[in-house]
Amino acid sequence: YPSEFLMQKITEDNQIPVHLHVSVSLQYVAGLKGRALVEFFHSNIAEVENEELRHLMWSSVLFYKTPSVEVMACVLLSTKAIYFLLDDSFIHADEHQSDFWNKENSDCENSSFHLSCCFVLKLNDLQSVNVGLFDQYFRITGHSADHIVTCLTRDSYNTHTFIQQLMAVLSLLARTPSPEPVDKDFYSEFGSKNTGKMENYELIHSSRVKFIYPNEEEIGDLAFLVAEKMDGLTSLPSLNILLYVLAFQVNHFEGSAQNTSSLQPKTLILTSSDLFLFDEDYISYPLPEFAKEPPKRDKYQLADGRRIRDLDRVLMGYQTYPQALTFVFDDVQNQDLMQNLTLDHFGE
Repeated sequence: YPSEFLMQKITEDNQIPVHLHVSVSLQYVAGLKGRALVEFFHSNIAEVENEELRHLMWSSVLFYKTPSVEVMACVLLSTKAIYFLLDDSFIHADEHQSDFWNKENSDCENSSFHLSCCFVLKLNDLQSVNVGLFDQYFRITGHSADHIVTCLTRDSYNTHTFIQQLMAVLSLLARTPSPEPVDKDFYSEFGSKNTGKMENYELIHSSRVKFIYPNEEEIGDLAFLVAEKMDGLTSLPSLNILLYVLAFQVNHFEGSAQNTSSLQPKTLILTSSDLFLFDEDYISYPLPEFAKEPPKRDKYQLADGRRIRDLDRVLMGYQTYPQALTFVFDDVQNQDLMQNLTLDHFGE
């Protein structure tokens, strides 16, 4: 019997981001309110009779085995598991997924049924949670490659809320405590004595799940990577990253029956002198313990970079959140003068 406050909160959170398109089945879920939503969870999703629904969030997700396919999901957190209710188009998006999902061909495709796949990660299988830079995303890691999922919230508030709810639910789990290490001190807990290099900040929950947060060195590494891409580096004594945000680049297609646009996920990095777009690997880093070889691509791949001094004007759309920005650059060398970016959030 969930409280009225919880049902109201879950109803408020049950909203698909306006700029992302989902299948009919997920639109049906997004239309549910209050008690109907809780009953839908218990009759269609929950695996145990006595589990409670604690939190709901809509987010783009990436799977470790299909790192190039970003799919919309309704993420449901209960006292037993994390459920990812996925868009049914995801199954057909990549030929390698047939093994991953073990989905047999059914006769329902041409009927009035709208199917969704539900990926389940039991809380008992959860090993670590990696929070991305500036809380723009987080990665949940289980015991195998099948159990690694990144939620691209593109919103620090949603990330923080989910992490808080997850910690609260994990506190209910009864796990035997791990033995305390001998001579426990700051350096043995947070770093490697061999290299002297500080590792990312780790918080080990009472349930033995690790919550790993990026440290300052990660920003330093990113600043160094950005500096490598810039011309005239020697004249710059220091480089400061002013803004790191997960955004979408808008590719507009004209000439079709109706002018359409596709959203390409990008990482936008603003420095005091340049604006960069990177293709970032959100799922492969840091390497999971069972990984036998490094990922096929680097964590950051430069997609585009422009000097701020070449920025002619910024056009702002009139639509409400999320805001669309068009950066118009006045650089003669590059023929592509228009850059469309839809940022998922900008401050007031």
